[in-house]
Amino acid sequence: MKLRDIIGNDILNQINPEHDKANKDGYPFVSDLRPGSTLLSVFKVYSKRIQEARDGKKFLLLTLSDKTGAIRAIDWFNAEANDARLDQGTAVRVSGKLVLYEDRIQLNIDPDGIQILEAGQYDPERFLAITSKDISKMYDELLGTINGIVNENIKTLLLEIFQNDRKFVEKFIVSPAAAKVHHAYKGGLLEHTMSVVELCQFFARKYSDSLNGELLIAGALLHDIGKVYEYAITQTGIDRTNEGELVGHIAMGIEIINKVISKLTGFPRYLQTEIKHLLLSHHGEMEWGSPVVPKTTEAIVLHMADDLDSKVAQFREIEDREFNGASASWSNYDRFLNRRVFMRNRKSSD
Repeated sequence: MKLRDIIGNDILNQINPEHDKANKDGYPFVSDLRPGSTLLSVFKVYSKRIQEARDGKKFLLLTLSDKTGAIRAIDWFNAEANDARLDQGTAVRVSGKLVLYEDRIQLNIDPDGIQILEAGQYDPERFLAITSKDISKMYDELLGTINGIVNENIKTLLLEIFQNDRKFVEKFIVSPAAAKVHHAYKGGLLEHTMSVVELCQFFARKYSDSLNGELLIAGALLHDIGKVYEYAITQTGIDRTNEGELVGHIAMGIEIINKVISKLTGFPRYLQTEIKHLLLSHHGEMEWGSPVVPKTTEAIVLHMADDLDSKVAQFREIEDREFNGASASWSNYDRFLNRRVFMRNRKSSD
């Protein structure tokens, strides 16, 4: 069975990346910007902080973003006033001059060049990207992975969720994996899930004498299923749902598994417990959101695969967001990674 057999071509056509490239409001995207010109466009505030120049004058350093990337911006005129009225995620219409600074494009904002926009005053699609990978192909690979599982109990559980529950599938293929940190775009959850699956497949081969490979793959497929209900795509972007805030995706994932297993005949209790442990412990530490720490080999491997893919994605997305053609440079400070990132030109042979 293919994804189109489950959800139909009409829905598939709506999640085509080509459909996502249209510039509906006429304002240029970050990817369109070139130094030496004036700019009027719409962005969201990704980050901000007050800085002080050598002469003691304060300025506001901003990172402005849309779905195609981010640009560094400087406000020399109303630094403290704009710092007070702007928040992370605020939509703004900005005017200024594009210059080249330290081999990166920078926007020098005009006096009174920042206008705050409310919902309805901008196209929300400007800020909601979609995975660059083929959603249909990824999902067909997911189903192929499930159908290759020998353990009938595991296979039945996975097929009930990922094939037989059409409403879940429709949400899963477009859900983001996060609101901000990594894979924060349509299809991000599917992309992240399949990356973790591929890592776990490698580890299952590498440590075949220590791991139950099919149990590990099941954990990789299931570990973030609660995010389907934790996040919602709205007119303002990616928002956490009330249930997501109050319950969280780990607990919601356990609820999904319990509900499905309750309808299956003869599902082994020990297997149910081990699968639930994989979900409950995949954040690795209690201070990172896991109710329990990993206590099986499969659980520690799943945590590390999940963390590895999310960290690599964060580095990659910082480079994509801030690179702008620089041969080598440092990113702005990232509060999620607690560091700046050295950005090397991937196309360079050096």
